[in-house]
Amino acid sequence: MELSALTAITPVDGRYGARVAALRPLFSEYGLIRQRVVVEVRWLQALAAEGMIPELPGLSAQASARLDAIVADFDEAEAARIKAIEATTNHDVKAVEYYLREAVADNPELAALREFIHFACTSEDINNLAWSLNVAAARREVLLPTCDAVLERLHAFAHEHAERPMLARTHGQAATPTTLGKEFANVAARLQRQRERLAAVSLPGKINGATGNYNAHAFAVPDADWPAFAQRFVTGLGLEFNPLTTQIEPHDGLAELFHALVGLNTVLLDLARDFWGYIAIGYFRQRTVAGEVGSSTMPHKVNPIDFENAEGNLGVADALFEHLAAKLPISRWQRDLTDSTVLRSMGTAFAHTLIAWHSLLRGLDRIEADGERMDADLAANWAVLAEPIQTVMRRYGIEDPYATLKSLTRGHPVDRATFAELIDHIDIPESERARLRELTPATYLGLAAVLARDA
Repeated sequence: MELSALTAITPVDGRYGARVAALRPLFSEYGLIRQRVVVEVRWLQALAAEGMIPELPGLSAQASARLDAIVADFDEAEAARIKAIEATTNHDVKAVEYYLREAVADNPELAALREFIHFACTSEDINNLAWSLNVAAARREVLLPTCDAVLERLHAFAHEHAERPMLARTHGQAATPTTLGKEFANVAARLQRQRERLAAVSLPGKINGATGNYNAHAFAVPDADWPAFAQRFVTGLGLEFNPLTTQIEPHDGLAELFHALVGLNTVLLDLARDFWGYIAIGYFRQRTVAGEVGSSTMPHKVNPIDFENAEGNLGVADALFEHLAAKLPISRWQRDLTDSTVLRSMGTAFAHTLIAWHSLLRGLDRIEADGERMDADLAANWAVLAEPIQTVMRRYGIEDPYATLKSLTRGHPVDRATFAELIDHIDIPESERARLRELTPATYLGLAAVLARDA
């Protein structure tokens, strides 16, 4: 059976393949191979430019341009050639080295320097930098822009509905009213904090040899300052230099980034569940789409599938991220290969995250607030005014007003008349009595609208 979107085992390559296309150049086998080529080429160029190895002269403009072209023109056909070489070497990074030897064979200047390709490197020197570069690109080019799109929707809703009264529910029960905009603002503020945390995680890299001591480097060229050169090289790639490692960069930075993504996804999971609930009680309607059906047997249904899809994919993503964060920083002695196996699942976790975020965006684009339904809930829950009445009574020294309001409202139906009779008989200034008489569940909103507009 030929591999296609219909025959793919995982939904990220099948059903949802189009939604994660932006991740394919980064987390596919091609993406990893390409980034290995980038690191190998930049290492050779940096060694030549440094001038610390007498046998490796500076490259001519023509030779350097040729190396740049190998990177710029790298495509799936070139990746396939490396895979063909790997079929013989049974070693993926060595195959990249042999490929580069082939690629420069017709250039006399570079062909004479081919032994400096992969000079003093272990495979993990190349791999850790390649993975971090791909993760950094995914964060910069895909994740943060998509997160910002979600934030933009939430802020727009917060401002649009800043003054829209809504009954709050604590423990699922009627509680002090809020505004719809304020509830959007709450989520936006949490998401913004997690977004900043994700953006701030630095991604370390190392290029210090087989067990992290520059053994081959220092023995072959003892007069060079290899740690300083390695630091310049790694930071020049846009990564943080890690000076102390075993054979592997210990992946603490990746683990921190995965934890940041779990934190961000948790906020969005909370949003998905809450909005599912608000749709269920009628606070939101969903715009219908021509041709869609919500049930194979119930024609009336418009299901909140986008929020359900988001919840499911966020759960899968976070399970993978939590495993990656727990597993990757642990390696036996100076290294084992379990990290290499697990790292290849990163793309799947990123893909489920991206699918979920796009589902949330689609769900947010389809919802419309039902003001009449919210007003009806407010009008049916006058008991929430027990809070402001007893608080005013406290201010003016009336003894145990909480017990009074509890006796009046708990387990009993109340309405405006119930409170009006109480207000007429409490000993408070007339100006306060007038304010309480005017108060309704829809106007008891505190600073919710101000907070929403300031979000």
